Amino acid sequence: QMQLVESGGGLVQAGGSLRLSCAASGGTFSTYAMGWFRQAPGKEREFVQGISWNGGSTLVGVAVKGRFTISRDSAKNTMYLQMNSLKPEDTAVYYCAARAATLPRSQAYEYNYWGQGTQVTVSS
Repeated sequence: QMQLVESGGGLVQAGGSLRLSCAASGGTFSTYAMGWFRQAPGKEREFVQGISWNGGSTLVGVAVKGRFTISRDSAKNTMYLQMNSLKPEDTAVYYCAARAATLPRSQAYEYNYWGQGTQVTVSS
């Protein structure tokens, strides 16, 4: 089974940047579409961004369009989320996910594997 491990979360001031990483193992990384989700206390899990199996296309969440950039590195079996101009409302646990398909989806149920999450806290 594929295993996913997120890292790179932490505490940052509003306007700052973070880069999240998701390292994959136990599967053929380059054949899976992947995505990032986040969940804040008392709120539903929401889709952030997704990326296709070969990195050729992306799916962007409306709430963070223009501030976050998704990418993947097949040589390192790792997906990234570059987050710039962070706002307090970005505070959440961020999860990476993978699905056995070529294209990402925005619905959580479409993904087969999930990481444990990494906390991002943005202070005002």
